[in-house]
Amino acid sequence: MRTAHPVETVRAAERALMATLPEGTLMARAAAGLAAVAAGLLRPRLYGARVVLLTGSGDNGGDALYAGARLARRGAAVTALLLRPERAHAGGVAALRAAGGRTADVDEAERALAGAALVVDGITGIGGHGGLREDAARLVARVAAAGTPVLAVDLPSGVDADTGEVRGDAVRAAVTVTFGTYKPGLLIDPGREYAGEVRLVDIGLGPHLPPEPAVEALGGAEAAALLPRPSAESDKYRRGVVGVVAGSAHYPGAAVLAVGGALRGGAGAVRYSGPAADAVIARYPETLVSGGAPSEAGRVQAWVVGPGLGQDPDAARRVDDVLESDVPILIDADGLRGLDPERLRARPAPTLLTPHAGEAAALLGTDRGRVEAARLASVCELAARYGVTALLKGSTTLIAAPDGGTVRVNPTGTPWLATAGSGDVLSGLTGALLAAGLSPLDAASAGAYVHGLAGSLAPEPPMASTVAEALPDAWARLTDAPGEADA
Repeated sequence: MRTAHPVETVRAAERALMATLPEGTLMARAAAGLAAVAAGLLRPRLYGARVVLLTGSGDNGGDALYAGARLARRGAAVTALLLRPERAHAGGVAALRAAGGRTADVDEAERALAGAALVVDGITGIGGHGGLREDAARLVARVAAAGTPVLAVDLPSGVDADTGEVRGDAVRAAVTVTFGTYKPGLLIDPGREYAGEVRLVDIGLGPHLPPEPAVEALGGAEAAALLPRPSAESDKYRRGVVGVVAGSAHYPGAAVLAVGGALRGGAGAVRYSGPAADAVIARYPETLVSGGAPSEAGRVQAWVVGPGLGQDPDAARRVDDVLESDVPILIDADGLRGLDPERLRARPAPTLLTPHAGEAAALLGTDRGRVEAARLASVCELAARYGVTALLKGSTTLIAAPDGGTVRVNPTGTPWLATAGSGDVLSGLTGALLAAGLSPLDAASAGAYVHGLAGSLAPEPPMASTVAEALPDAWARLTDAPGEADA
């Protein structure tokens, strides 16, 4: 499992650790880890390789300078471009020069970058807020134009460490070396995209970090542990019966896909209520269908409502009927329209909402761009405002509980999952896990993990139906060898 802590928490842990160590030890540990990764990226030609350090005035600049000194001692030709020479880390500058490296002003950037094999970004790091300053942005633009790979120190400069937001120009790294713990911005888009491959260097912060992180990403072992397994005494009700209210005359496929996700998600049985019964039975004869109101369909342990309801004049009544139930419900797609926060809060059983960014924007009264730019804040606001567990779909799927605890980010998936009907499969799968007795947070986390893994296993380019067909393979891969399913 990858766990991430906010800047304030990291700073407090660093202070507590530094109080127990000789001065400079923590920076030395960080620089050693950074230099080791840089050396690996430069192999097999470390000796003589040209390395450029983009050096700001903070500790990240110091980390870069000390790491540069280590590389210089091993024969690399290291130049540090100092954005604020008068504020550069004095000890780091001295160490670099003593090791045979050189420093230069940013007006020498063009010459320094010519033929460089690696650029190390030590401009701002986790203390930065907002986009890069104009001079730094120009320098980073030159690096991008040169196409030189960038190794970021702790966090790409210009990315918000706590949220992943990018409010202006920012560094796009090939690799980011982060220290002590992950930062939320490294796991959440758009920051995750800027970070490239993230490598964690242990500098000893662990004992000084709180047990509950701000953000966590489950690994294969954790996801596998959540998946229900039938026992010898199981029957369909012990395994979980999920009701599906989905589809319409115009969108019968949504019902088929949601039912397929539920059946392949381990449900003991699926009860379908809606106008697409013929299409559902034709594809999945195991389904128990009903043409009446959802409350007349029979006993269920959870409901999935919303996919493909469209503009059916009966859709609102069907959603309303499900909201009156006393079992957990998952609301997706068309079921998300016009929800009343007070009514959801008053329900006797938990509710899980699974919007994409556009649907979340409508629920929050904002625009889609804002949700996509501030995914962490948006999913937390959604969960708190409606008193629900919220799963925000997208480039990084986030899951937040209404109590404001740790937010989970799903590490599996592929851009190919951005295809019609994929969310319907996820709804059915997650609904089956709800019916099996998982909490909304765990059902959403496990459902997103398995769904993302299935998307990677389905033949490319996948369709929603082939993603559904790949769910058993994803399930088997997790339960047979969970470590191999880590993202």
